[in-house]
Amino acid sequence: MCGIVGLYLKTPDLEPELGRLTALMLHEMSSRGPDSAGFAIYGGANGVSKISTLSRTGETNWKHLEHELEHVLGTDVQVETLSDHAIFSTTGDGQTARNWLIENAPDVSVLAVGSSIELFKGVGDPDAVSERLGLAGRTGTHAVAHTRMATESAVTTEGSHPFSTGADTCLVHNGSLSNHNRLREVLRKRGETFQTENDSEVAAGYLAWRMREGDSIDRAIEGALRDFDGFYTFAIGTKEGFAVVRDPIACKPAIIAETDQWVAMSSEFRAIAKLPGVEHAEIWEPEPGRIYSWSHAA
Repeated sequence: MCGIVGLYLKTPDLEPELGRLTALMLHEMSSRGPDSAGFAIYGGANGVSKISTLSRTGETNWKHLEHELEHVLGTDVQVETLSDHAIFSTTGDGQTARNWLIENAPDVSVLAVGSSIELFKGVGDPDAVSERLGLAGRTGTHAVAHTRMATESAVTTEGSHPFSTGADTCLVHNGSLSNHNRLREVLRKRGETFQTENDSEVAAGYLAWRMREGDSIDRAIEGALRDFDGFYTFAIGTKEGFAVVRDPIACKPAIIAETDQWVAMSSEFRAIAKLPGVEHAEIWEPEPGRIYSWSHAA
């Protein structure tokens, strides 16, 4: 079933509240996805690449990897740890760091890379996951989050959302793709690297590939609407903003609300109902096959 939420802030006044508001929304989706949860937070970029990582064993030697990355990148690297997660920060090339970690650190999952995104995920009750990883205290401009009910695979952190393979781009998904194995092989030939067998990681990789080739996020999603076979509601985060799309049949639920201060989406309205000023919001169900996007660059 799964629950997805997204929150895009139009005003800097609310940025200190982003994590708290996202945590409230995620809580309301716990019954749709009690197995695991994850979230991506976007904040101001400052020219530093951040690589979000997760220890598969809980025993990763983060300091050793910090020193190894310094050697690989030829520049300073700093690491900040939180529970079983670590964020590496560097002025070096983030994609090079991502690829090196995937190839050389088998006990690590690389969750995201970019100058704006930080991504976290974990197995268990969504409220417990968000509390352990400090969601409520985080600040930023926009966020996407997900609660998972595993219906086609085991309950694992690797199956948790969001998924990200490209710089500052991530995706949460409610639904299922039937042609993800074929797409995964096509995308591997075009340079994408995958760490799981999850269909949602393929969707994220597809968008990353299209954007790496020069497409805007809207053009990338247009391609997905043509090439994806299945049913889906996506909430997509990029460095500049936030997008929502449902497949042309739109059998998975979604609702969007917008005020002059924020845009929010979720699988159900109850996740939006406690946001400030919601009584003044324009509220609608997104149309099948139509792309909705908001951007700081617009």
